[in-house]
Amino acid sequence: MADQANFERDAMEFAPQLYAAALRMTRNPADAEDVVQETYLKAYRAYDSFEEGTNLKAWLYRILTNTYINKYRKAQRRPSEVELGELQDMYLFRRLGEQSGATPSAEDRALDMFVDGDIIDAIDSLPENFKLPVIYADVEGFSYKEIAEILDVPIGTVMSRLHRGRKVLQRKLWNLAVEHGLVEPA
Repeated sequence: MADQANFERDAMEFAPQLYAAALRMTRNPADAEDVVQETYLKAYRAYDSFEEGTNLKAWLYRILTNTYINKYRKAQRRPSEVELGELQDMYLFRRLGEQSGATPSAEDRALDMFVDGDIIDAIDSLPENFKLPVIYADVEGFSYKEIAEILDVPIGTVMSRLHRGRKVLQRKLWNLAVEHGLVEPA
């Protein structure tokens, strides 16, 4: 059993990594902060049940994953909200850009073709049960065993989901490369 007095010393070093993972899951800084904050609150409350000598990082990621999934499910039941001010600003920005006659530079147009956002969108479009194993393995660098602990599933399930998720991602990235003219269609 771990002592809650040592929680800050032991757990806070993982905050930047947890935030980065939450940001990849939510794609929104404010939502990522909320998920991490809730994760640390839950972890602090349950820290006395954490077994010292086991993987604290994996334990925190498991709490983060469960917190994200619970928030994600709750958000799915809620109607979409749009901030009107942002839409007005974007509309105004586009109108001013059209009236100025300014055109994007060749460099900007080339960079627009190869945006990391396309890759992030491809990962985000994966079904949830494939997305998390891919993120944890290929972005975070967790082992199969650690991912199994985080997601609370058998290692074989992790391996299967990771394989299938990577195959789906590979197809999506291939299609993206074809769209950008990087490869010829098969």
